[in-house]
Amino acid sequence: MDTLTDPQAKARLLAILKQKSVFHGDFTLASGARSNYYIDCRLTTLDSEGAWLVGHVLHSLIRQHADRAGAAVQSVGGLTMGADPIALAIAMRSFAIGEKPPVRAFVVRKNPKTHGQGKLIEGNFQPGDSVVVIDDVVTKGDSTIAAIQAIEKEGGKIAFAAVLVDRQQGGREKIEALGHQVVAAFTKDDLLTK
Repeated sequence: MDTLTDPQAKARLLAILKQKSVFHGDFTLASGARSNYYIDCRLTTLDSEGAWLVGHVLHSLIRQHADRAGAAVQSVGGLTMGADPIALAIAMRSFAIGEKPPVRAFVVRKNPKTHGQGKLIEGNFQPGDSVVVIDDVVTKGDSTIAAIQAIEKEGGKIAFAAVLVDRQQGGREKIEALGHQVVAAFTKDDLLTK
């Protein structure tokens, strides 16, 4: 697997997403909208091969965009739980290919912890970090925006957002209207095409 090129890794990841994470029927989305399909990325991001490929593909996407934009990236993370396995996979990929220092991963809670240190952000986040906000699926953009707001409140600087799948339902545009670029590995059209 370590010998896969970026295009090969992306093609394999797309095949796994189509096989494991796309469902057809009648669904209510987290945004409250109704849909005749549902994308459950966790079935791929929490699969051993899927996670490895997610790390490869999203890490490459982030590095390519960061290089074009001249952005530094110290850490990656987003709102629990869709972002959690993706952020960890990216950090593990960074370590595996020998980046010095490797990208750090963190998790944004939906609410601050009520005990211990009362943290809203867990893991390897530090105020002042240049951060890529991660999400598994962007529909209306609300969870990505919630993560952005929490990170900024804790002193992080948003480089941009990176998502596994853009459902192409206005979320990307909503996030970008707030001044944050969004890059996506795949779109709804990629996943729904036979």
